[in-house]
Amino acid sequence: MSRIYIFVKLSKILFLMRYFIEITYRGTAYNGWQSQPNGHTVQDVLEKAMSTVLRKEIKIMGAGRTDAGVHAKQLFAHFDSDKRLDEQGLCFRLNGFLPEDISIKSIREVKPDAHARFDAIGRTYEYHIIKAKDPFKTDLAYVLHHLPDIDKINTAAKILLDYKDFQCFSRSNTDVKTYHCKINSVSMVCKGETLVFTISADRFLRNMVRAIMGTLLEIGFDKISIEDFHKIIAGKNRNNAGASVPARGLYLTEVLYPKEIFI
Repeated sequence: MSRIYIFVKLSKILFLMRYFIEITYRGTAYNGWQSQPNGHTVQDVLEKAMSTVLRKEIKIMGAGRTDAGVHAKQLFAHFDSDKRLDEQGLCFRLNGFLPEDISIKSIREVKPDAHARFDAIGRTYEYHIIKAKDPFKTDLAYVLHHLPDIDKINTAAKILLDYKDFQCFSRSNTDVKTYHCKINSVSMVCKGETLVFTISADRFLRNMVRAIMGTLLEIGFDKISIEDFHKIIAGKNRNNAGASVPARGLYLTEVLYPKEIFI
């Protein structure tokens, strides 16, 4: 009986189908993406909605985690189902059930071993800065009444491309095996009344983008030099880098995957 039971269990596992769900959300009201004790998170809200709509407990795995107050224009998560789903229909039903600050953009079947976190090959973040108080951008951008020197920031930002170890920008006591990241592109541009800092890499450390932005702003305001920036990165000490900018201006904007994982 035990062998038969094991065979049945394995058969059910083998026939599970995996789906990627593409999510966008305004993070203002949440304690970040990842589920946590006594925290109101995007993952918790989404799992509850999916479990209600599909009438069974659903657990999802995200491509990464965003901190409290951080937003996502694109984040992927995966979940498993023992039956084939109507992807467009489920997307429509979930959006009708979810709060206004969370939206499902798409649901797509992927290969059974595809993983939202470990198969991601690239991520892009933006940081938004505005130069005057704007009631329509409250909690969506960082207000600086005096703007930094954008040319100096871009000159310093290019230095990041020459390094791999970014321990100096990582949150302390982070449980990671390596502080190495490959930054592929970085720039700051002015879009109307908004300064937009964009950075793309294969992976990011916790708090990394906010710490980089805070340090680059010090360069833009002539508080530290380009040579200081080199020393900060090489020194690998978080205490030497600038303060982290507020979470409200940070957006995860893109997560990339190899085409081979999609069906």
